[in-house]
Amino acid sequence: MPTLFLIRHGENDFTGKRLAGCRPGVHLNAKGQEQARQLTGYLADVPFTAIYSSPLERAVETAQPLAERCGLPLQHHNGLLEVDFGRWQGLTFRYLRRLPDWKDLYKQADTFCFPGGETIAAAQQRVVAALDEIASKHSEKDVIACVSHSDSIRLAVTHYLHMPLSGFHQLRVDLVSVTVLMLDKGMAYLAAFNCPPGGINFSKPR
Repeated sequence: MPTLFLIRHGENDFTGKRLAGCRPGVHLNAKGQEQARQLTGYLADVPFTAIYSSPLERAVETAQPLAERCGLPLQHHNGLLEVDFGRWQGLTFRYLRRLPDWKDLYKQADTFCFPGGETIAAAQQRVVAALDEIASKHSEKDVIACVSHSDSIRLAVTHYLHMPLSGFHQLRVDLVSVTVLMLDKGMAYLAAFNCPPGGINFSKPR
């Protein structure tokens, strides 16, 4: 039963203002860098055996201090990328919420495709395939950190808990929060969801 710590990256200047998506060049701001340092301290006693990250800068900069603290190489995985929002990337939420398609995102999640980007269903399949692949490379006793993005984590949890795809809108994933999934022979157990890193009291099940 490999255990996956799904960790959202820290704050950046797009947070709460613009849709960053897969746009490169979005780095942690000063607060985000401090969040990454605090995350590393809080998780210092977790016996990680591997650290994976989305290759986007804000995820890498969150994961790198943890990898260094654990003495592990940081492994990039494209499957952990944020959803490709296509032409919506970089636009403000204030503008996006006025678009007619914004309502379709909530009403028709099963078929919705971001203009010039991914469908929600394809993004979910990509993230789940990445996590399944990562889990398959490790033993049942391994504990693995995967630093990713809000929607990617929400879509993964929706899948593993057998929720309808539209249910991902009802999940909240905060900055540098920790969600813990235990995978076992096609089954998944949610041990923690959207926890502040200081609130994690981790013990591997016997």
